[in-house]
Amino acid sequence: MNIAILSDGRMGHLNQSIALAKHLKATYEVIPVSFTCKAFKLLSYVLDWFKIYTLFLFKCKTPVPKYCDMIVSAGSGTYYANKTLSKKFGLKSVTMMLPQSYRYDFDLIFAQTHDHPPIQNNIIRILSNFSYVEPQGFFKPQKKSIGIIIGGNNAHFSMDKERMKTQLDFIFAHFNEYEIAVTTSPRTPKEIETLLQDYSFSYSVFFSQNTINPIADFLHHCEVVFITMDSTSMISEAISYGHANVEILPIGEVKNNKFFAMALSLQNEGFGHIFDGNLGNHNKKIDFHTYAQKVLV
Repeated sequence: MNIAILSDGRMGHLNQSIALAKHLKATYEVIPVSFTCKAFKLLSYVLDWFKIYTLFLFKCKTPVPKYCDMIVSAGSGTYYANKTLSKKFGLKSVTMMLPQSYRYDFDLIFAQTHDHPPIQNNIIRILSNFSYVEPQGFFKPQKKSIGIIIGGNNAHFSMDKERMKTQLDFIFAHFNEYEIAVTTSPRTPKEIETLLQDYSFSYSVFFSQNTINPIADFLHHCEVVFITMDSTSMISEAISYGHANVEILPIGEVKNNKFFAMALSLQNEGFGHIFDGNLGNHNKKIDFHTYAQKVLV
């Protein structure tokens, strides 16, 4: 199987499409797409409503391969192009997220439950983002271990240094006999990285200094992984691989956003626990490989 993946340049979107291809053991080619101008994105909503599709609205940096079997994408910058190209070449159209503001008439849509997707035959409801985890061998503990995965600020959250310190103090007190590993992300604020450097981690990766990604290794080895609530992609990886209990670290008190909604749904289903000063025992794993097979039907 060969897949054309449309990319809007956001790794969190692109990685979901790549994960689908890897679960299918398919070859794939990434094709960057963008609207010709910003106004054309708004126009695409109107044209989609009237089922009008034109190549004029967007540009592809590379052509769609003639040998591909389907077009896959995630992100609002890709959905109109997905529909247009799939119709032009007679290919199956698949989206990895609910394509809000567009008609839900793709061949198949994987939609996260926190987006409240409607019930339709072509919509597959899933609890989190699609992911594919491959350990890299960066982290090799010599005894029992705990992993801490730190995200950062976004439109919904600003990291609180004092809250983070309280959470870290608990972890070090409770797991003082364990190797404790930490990794940060491109969004981690400098003051949080500075705070982390005050602790004696057995293993640490600060993204500002080292851009490797040891998350898969944490999931492979650790008994418990703590992950800040801001990153749906990192949480999705944690609930799909390994045997670790997953503790989701709240960043603020805000609870009326998709991040908290996702965390709460995962907790209700046994995939993760929202850390509240106590530890849960949530290590259920989602099987994305089985979900991936649905595109073959």
